[in-house]
Amino acid sequence: MICTTCYDSPLGKLTLAGKNNKLIGLWIEGQKHFFGNFKDKTKKNDDLTIFRKTEKWLDSYFNGENPSIENLDLNPRGTDFRLKVWKILEGIAYGEVVTYGDIAKKISYDMSSQAVGGAVGHNPISIIVPCHRVVGFDGKLTGYAGGLENKVKLLELEGVKIRDLKVIF
Repeated sequence: MICTTCYDSPLGKLTLAGKNNKLIGLWIEGQKHFFGNFKDKTKKNDDLTIFRKTEKWLDSYFNGENPSIENLDLNPRGTDFRLKVWKILEGIAYGEVVTYGDIAKKISYDMSSQAVGGAVGHNPISIIVPCHRVVGFDGKLTGYAGGLENKVKLLELEGVKIRDLKVIF
């Protein structure tokens, strides 16, 4: 059974999902791919330890701090390829951005940026697994399942300079 709770953030309501006291999802209200392809039954439960840890992490993050994810038990569900991409996302530093092509090159010399984009777009643990830190080859802010407006807010919170939906390097 998947347990869920809600967190009120500056972006609006976030839904957290956990199973076996591990975080398996975090979505911004209205986000594409909301709840992914989970088929499990769900029940609301605000009292999981992982939810308290995640809420503390989110409080710090939205206060402009750079909290570590080391103490969060993350367990996203996906294909081996997606899991590999999401692990790379975890390594993108706060306030930094990388391109889809950068991630593709880390996986394989001939990997497609579009394939990486598909995996990034289906990241089930938004914000904590920082898919918002991935941009187009020219620094342009491209699709974000949580909405480009929220991508801008998250990057600006981290000190990234943006003009006309493009990162200023």
